[in-house]
Amino acid sequence: MKIVYLVGSPSETSINRKLAEAIVELAPEGVEMVEAEITNLPFYNRDLDGNYPETAVKFKELIASADGVLLITPEHNRMFSALLHNAIEWTSRPAGQWDLAGKPIAIAGTSASGIGTSLAQAHLRSTLLFFNPKLMTQPEAYIDATRTGQLEDGAITNEATREILANFIGAFAQFVENSK
Repeated sequence: MKIVYLVGSPSETSINRKLAEAIVELAPEGVEMVEAEITNLPFYNRDLDGNYPETAVKFKELIASADGVLLITPEHNRMFSALLHNAIEWTSRPAGQWDLAGKPIAIAGTSASGIGTSLAQAHLRSTLLFFNPKLMTQPEAYIDATRTGQLEDGAITNEATREILANFIGAFAQFVENSK
């Protein structure tokens, strides 16, 4: 099973990138986790329709090949990131050919607040509904980075959080399997 994941932060030291690394590490055996690099995607522009840049073509092909898609979002001003929004925009083109339609999708994120990325994830879920995906609603992964060890060195060292993440990615793998 191939799960493609997108990290909505361009920073190499992002706590959401570290969250992604932990999830990849904790993925069940037999699950191939592949990152869809979105930092280099140009802003979607309809003038490019019919002549997409190679980075966009490869990105769309990777999403199309996925059994499931995991979106890892930071929270920027109570919203998901512009970087992630741009990637979603690319998946919706050309019009009517939605790469995310019917795909099993899960969302996770971390922030230095007690509510994790709950507001960003709520906005992201709302946006995704347009594509009629198979959206995993439980378990949720709103990770409070103040309790994980991430703010000290980036790594998620808190065992309770690691267990939550292992359960989350395990549940998503089962959700993807059940969606076939």
